Amino acid sequence: MSTHNPDLNSLQGEADAVYARSEDVLVAIPVLNEEFHIEACMASLMEGDTRLERVRFVIADGGSTDGTRAILDQLKSRYTNLDWIDNPGKLQSAGVNRVAELYGENAGILVRCDAHSIYPEGYVLSVADALITRGVASIVVPMDAVGEGCFERANAWVVDTPLGSGGSAHRGGAISGFVDHGHHAGFDLAMFRKIGGYDETFSHNEDAEYDTRVAAAGGQIFLDADIRLAYRPRATALKLWRQYYNYGRGRASTILKHKVRPRLRQLFPVLSLLALAGSAIVAPFTALGWLYPVIYFGALAAASVWLTVKHGSACGLLGGPAAFIMHVSWALGFLKQVLAR
Repeated sequence: MSTHNPDLNSLQGEADAVYARSEDVLVAIPVLNEEFHIEACMASLMEGDTRLERVRFVIADGGSTDGTRAILDQLKSRYTNLDWIDNPGKLQSAGVNRVAELYGENAGILVRCDAHSIYPEGYVLSVADALITRGVASIVVPMDAVGEGCFERANAWVVDTPLGSGGSAHRGGAISGFVDHGHHAGFDLAMFRKIGGYDETFSHNEDAEYDTRVAAAGGQIFLDADIRLAYRPRATALKLWRQYYNYGRGRASTILKHKVRPRLRQLFPVLSLLALAGSAIVAPFTALGWLYPVIYFGALAAASVWLTVKHGSACGLLGGPAAFIMHVSWALGFLKQVLAR
């Protein structure tokens, strides 16, 4: 079954709701060492419409060494429509591909879920219904960052701003519409197969790389702002650094593979880092060398104050430093990948 129908892709007025057949829906959940999250994740995915009882859920485990596999066995005995399989490729991209390959023959819709998330009631069928209604190649959804600890909250507050994410539509976006990239939720399996699924050589940015091929194949991607996810950002500076370093490497790999021109918001971290480095070189010789650092760090400081006032919490003061970590680590990852080619 293919849901790809360009005739339905119109934003003039509300699209007439069409409901997916639950038997046509396949859900892929790649996991690795998720003993503290997988049970709550699956409970959230299984709640809601009784149609969920006829949806096939498949967990692809990348070789967990904690208690995840024992929990998966318990979950399989609890939910008759749940299976779990090994994912020898370990990466999320490989896990989703393996589920599609082994279980997708009689399905038309693939929904991707992540074990580290708690989903709103009816999420899977909402995504499937939106894919059918819009007749597009992919449905993507906005993510709303939420945190608990002080640094985690500051990270969450700043990442959904233009300073943190560059204005990405899927980072807290509130407007539905066609986009070139977003947080992956649902796929037309016919399109997924046609373009070969995820590129399993990508450990990061596999979603944006996939979206590039969707566009090249004539598919459309729709951001449904009515289907929202809450997610927990990294809780420490080191984890945030590693995350964005890998994001930068992944984005560079996508650009190099497809020879596409990066957007200005994607280049900003790199240009900013180069400007800071250049400023450090010329500052001893001219006052102009201090111009960009003053502007940049002034913007970070202003963001910290604004977040503190907006949220009524001193944790907001860490928002600027969190944004600085995102910018520098992303830029270094990007440059390393480019120079390595």
